[in-house]
Amino acid sequence: MISKKMKQALNDQINKEMYSAYLYLAMSADTTHRGLDGFANWFMVQYQEEMEHATRIYDYINDQGGKVELQAIEQPPTTFKDPLTMFKQTLEHEQFITKSINDLVDLAKKENDHATEIFLQWFVTEQIEEEANDNEIIDKLEIVGNKGNGLYMIDRELGQRTFVSELDEE
Repeated sequence: MISKKMKQALNDQINKEMYSAYLYLAMSADTTHRGLDGFANWFMVQYQEEMEHATRIYDYINDQGGKVELQAIEQPPTTFKDPLTMFKQTLEHEQFITKSINDLVDLAKKENDHATEIFLQWFVTEQIEEEANDNEIIDKLEIVGNKGNGLYMIDRELGQRTFVSELDEE
């Protein structure tokens, strides 16, 4: 069983993961509107992954005998300047989530909650991957800019990304 403080922090994290999903869904909608179907696909896959992250925490709280308490989700922006700016915002957001996960790990240590600390290690590793992916795309976009053949090639590359349920792999 988890402490009241840990349960509240995990419920807050569900909200952050749901906001992340909502943000990426908004980015998918914006890039769809721009005719950048590959970018839209990448953000849609990101949306699906974030929903699974929220579900993973939801299940964990329930498994630990806690009560999930859902919160209102803040509205994300609905328009974005350009793909490069989007990915810079994505990286900034993922860095915020990384800090939040690290704070949860610190709280689990403080609470002597070994089970939650172990549970959170998956998220620590996931955040390393999230930030690396964003940095890679930013590097490419900085090389090619926001239009022309280079953008078209990145759009095609991002269109190849597929969603693989992380929950099914366990």
